[in-house]
Amino acid sequence: MRYPWRLIFSSICVGVLLVGCNRLPEGETVAEINEPGYEEGERLKRQGREQAALASFTRVINSRKDGAPESHLEVGLLYQLEVKDPIAAIYHFRRFLELKPNSPQADLVRGRIDAATRNFARTLPAQPLENQLIRNDHLDVIETLQRENTRLKDEVATHRGNRSTSRGTVANLTDNVDRNSRPPLSTSAENPFSRAPISAPAQRPVSRPQRPAAETTTAEPTRVHTVVKGDTLYGLSRRYYQDSTRAKDIYAANRNKMRSQNDLQVGMRLVIPQ
Repeated sequence: MRYPWRLIFSSICVGVLLVGCNRLPEGETVAEINEPGYEEGERLKRQGREQAALASFTRVINSRKDGAPESHLEVGLLYQLEVKDPIAAIYHFRRFLELKPNSPQADLVRGRIDAATRNFARTLPAQPLENQLIRNDHLDVIETLQRENTRLKDEVATHRGNRSTSRGTVANLTDNVDRNSRPPLSTSAENPFSRAPISAPAQRPVSRPQRPAAETTTAEPTRVHTVVKGDTLYGLSRRYYQDSTRAKDIYAANRNKMRSQNDLQVGMRLVIPQ
């Protein structure tokens, strides 16, 4: 009766020894991509359960501290492609590059960061405040192009306005010359030929100087605005006209003070035309 018990005890000891031999050496951990949490995140992602996959990869990051670059990459992709949160995506992409700067995927991840930055830039206001902390090269390029486009439009409008003013001035001068060169009507019914010849300068009436057409047709401004920090011509146009396209009218009325539509100085007094 003792022999079977000894056999059973020996079998148990052998099993314990075998289990002990399969253990990882002390100090070594399983590879990140072989962790149950990482594998679960991959499985959930394939099933289309992005939020659950995001939670699974995040648990791997929290458990491995600074040893989860692949999980950071997966979380960044989920934030960028599914959640549409470019700021969170940029953070996790940068953490991946910090942990694996020489990875074969490093260039692709940098491209992802650039794409996420452009997506975030599209969410910013068209005219960010001067004290706004977030700036990037793409916004600077867009703002420069907008200023150049506005300047060209202003030059075209000014050119057209000068041409119209010139035509009106020429027409007024021609009309004045015609009136001033006409001979005075004769008051004598007996001798209609007694008036002086047209060419005689002594008989030509003296014409009064004419005021420029611009002074007779331009209404005096009734509003003046003092520029404060943050003012723009577009903002003033919306404020006074409820129409941002009237910014060019304000600029045209203040060309003697401004070199461009963006040349606003605090304290400058702007004429707001009717």
